[in-house]
This record gives sequence, C-alpha cells and structure tokens, in this order.
Amino acid sequence: MVSTRTPGFSRPRGRFTGRSATPTAPVPAVPPTGSGRPPGDRGHRPFPRQRGEEGPSSPPDRLNPARLAGHRGVQLLGCLVAAGWAAGFPIVSDLPNQRLWGTLAAPAYLLAGLLCLLLPRRVAARAGAAAALLGAVLVPLVVLVLQGRHQSEVMVVERSARLLFSTGSPYLPDPVVVTDYNPYLPAMSLFGVPRALLGDGNALARLAGDARIWFALAFVACLLASWRLLRPSRDRAPLLPLTVLTASPLVALALVGGGVDLPLIGLCCLAMALAERDRTIAAGLVLALAGTLKWTVWPALPVAVLLLWRLYGRRPAARAGLAALGAAGAVMVPYVLTRAEELRDQVVRFPLGLTAIQTPAGSPLPGKVLAGFGPTGHTASLVLLTVGGLGVTIWLLARPPVSAIAAADLLATGLAIAFMLAPAGRFGYLALPAVLVIWPRLAARRWSGARPPVRPAACLLNRAGPVLPVR
Repeated sequence: MVSTRTPGFSRPRGRFTGRSATPTAPVPAVPPTGSGRPPGDRGHRPFPRQRGEEGPSSPPDRLNPARLAGHRGVQLLGCLVAAGWAAGFPIVSDLPNQRLWGTLAAPAYLLAGLLCLLLPRRVAARAGAAAALLGAVLVPLVVLVLQGRHQSEVMVVERSARLLFSTGSPYLPDPVVVTDYNPYLPAMSLFGVPRALLGDGNALARLAGDARIWFALAFVACLLASWRLLRPSRDRAPLLPLTVLTASPLVALALVGGGVDLPLIGLCCLAMALAERDRTIAAGLVLALAGTLKWTVWPALPVAVLLLWRLYGRRPAARAGLAALGAAGAVMVPYVLTRAEELRDQVVRFPLGLTAIQTPAGSPLPGKVLAGFGPTGHTASLVLLTVGGLGVTIWLLARPPVSAIAAADLLATGLAIAFMLAPAGRFGYLALPAVLVIWPRLAARRWSGARPPVRPAACLLNRAGPVLPVR
C-alpha cells in the first residue's frame, strides 16, 4: 500500500479525530522559522476553523449598524422621524390609546433629539435614549395601566388565565361577541396568571398584574440572552441598543397598547441565537414555547432546524426538532383531544376571517383589501398567502441559512409575507419581522448574514456536510 501522508509528519490528533494526542512515532525536530510553522507548510491548519473564529482574510463590515448609529446626524434623524410618526397618531387615529401615546411620545422624541445633538458625545446617546424610553414607553404605559385601558388582546389573555384556573381551558365554549374569541394557543395564558393571582384591588396590583408588563419583561429577557449568545466579545453592553429599540415607535406603541407579540419576537431571536451556538435542546424548548403561544411562529422551527443541519449536521438538527415537537405536543395534545373544535374555530378560523364574527384586525394591508371584495377576494388572499409560503419554503430548501442573521432574515421574510397577505392583519404585526432583521445584526456586530467559512453547497439536496465540525 502506498502512503499519501507527508514523510516526517504525524496525522493531526485531538477532539475531532477521537485519537490520543500522543504520537505513535517520533517526529523529527524542525528548526524554528520566522513564522513558527514547519517549512513548506504555510497556511496549513490541522483542524477546521472553530465557531466564532474569524478568518484573517475576513474584511471588516463597513455597514456595521452600531457604528452608523453612533453618528449624531443619524441619531437626530432617527429622533425626528420617530417624533413625526408619533405626532400623526393624535391627528389620524380614532383609538384613544394611540392618541394618548402619540401625544406623550412626540415631545419625548424631540427632547431625545435635542439631547443627542447638544450634550457631550459620551453621554448624549444615553441621555436621549433614556428620555425617549421615559416619554414613549414608561409614562404612557403607567397611565394606561392605572386607568385600566388596553387593547382587547390584553383582556383576552388575562381572562384566559382565569378560565384556565376555573374550567381547565382558556377558551370560552360558545363565543358570541368578538372579545369572546381567544386566538392564542394555551401557553399564552401564562402571561395572564399574575392578574388572576393579584387581582386589581389597588394601583400596585393593577400595575404588577397587567399582562403588558410581563410581555415586555419576556421580550427584554429574550433579547438580552440572544445578545449574549451572538456577541463575539463583551466589548459593549446591550443596555443602550436595547433601550433605543424598546423606545422606538416600532416597539413602544405595541408595548403600550397590547404587546402580545413581543414575547414571540424575543423567543424567535433567542431560538436562532441558540441554534447558531449549537444549543440544540435549549433551541428546541424555546421553539416549543413560542409555538404554544401563537401558531403563526411555527415557521421558525424548520428555519432553526435547517440552520443547525447546515452548521453542525443532521443529529443536532434532529435533536432540536424532536425536542420542540415533543415539548409542544405535551402541551397541545390534551387540548387537541378535548377542545379540538374550540381550537379550530378560535385559533385558526377566526384569525383567517373564516368565522361569522370577523376579527377586529383590520389594517388596510393587501390581504385585507382583497378580502373586502367578498368571497372571491377572500379566496384570492388565501391563494396568494399559500403561494408566498411555498416560495419561502423553496428558498429555505435551496439556500439553507448559515448564521442566526440569515435565519432571522428568512423567517422575517416569511412572516412579513404572511402578515401582508393574510385576510386580516394589523400594521403592528410587522414589528415582529422588523425586530428579527435588526436585533441579530446589532448583537453580532455585522450586517452580512454570511458566516465564514461556508462550504459551497447551494441546495439542501446536495447532502453537504456541516459547515462547522461536529462535536
């Protein structure tokens, strides 16, 4: 037999070979060179590049979002845009809660812009973010909570927890009016438990038991955890970026009025970060929790599974998928067996506009406009929704994601298409895909979704091995 190994060098040994690090044959001494490598072996790496290790040839990301956000001009422009957006609600909105938010938030954003422009650079951004958070989130939220004002979904979630304690089901058996419907899966009732336990007898109980507070806490906790997973180093704390994101109109209005989608956003970001870091079981459990809150986030499961398959191989992907399906099944199967009709009518048919009582989600998005033309338009909306879903599925199979950023982008695209083409929807739903695009980039400190090195496998059917070594 002819050996193909280079004479004088032993085979690489270590954690990926399963062999002992002790050489089986003596290795001749090599005189030291200027590079510290044996002569004729420049550029040779005995092991594949490790996770989180950037290659020396990786160009710096010139579109680093954190670097762009550090310019005073960008900060001032963002505050002016936010102020203009908030100032429009007292004029055009017919919802009292949105008018109140706009009245309080618009001056806060203007003040934040002045602080960013006039204060010393080392404190300007923090002072502006604090002013925006106070005026656009904390003050209107406390005012609305103490006055008992909220969107209908907050009441639905808090009622579902009381029903769960009293009847064992979070659903009313025979809904009569629109607020009798509960379009959420059973785990969403967890956010109503504080209200069921604390009641609303005094101001402190009203504040601590409000479901919006717990939506916001879950959102913040998930984003902080995903930052810790995706950040390549601890050179920057997440407090300022998280404050800016939370105080932006994108999140602030949703948080103050209802906030029911905020936990979904946070859980999706956390699941993609866990998948990139090969935390397979944790990623599966987080996906299971998200999938038992609202069925619209179930597309996150195949995206995360394919991210794991692309980076680490089939076994980690299978573990995450089985963990997600097993945990979600343990929650959902009892309700499917005992409350199948209620689940079908309230969780599936009601959001799609297929029940006699129509959902109040009526923003003039394309799907809603089509559904307004009658049964033909409603059918066309559902057909377009199905075609859009198939297109995203083909994209996912042809170009599996190789990083949390790419996975979040793909999931955001699918959700945006679903929200735009569904027969009923709100503009506020688009906050979910927007945050999915923004937060992983801020955390990972890069704009591109590519993760070097990537093997040239263009399609799932190519049966390529994992990008990163399997442990």
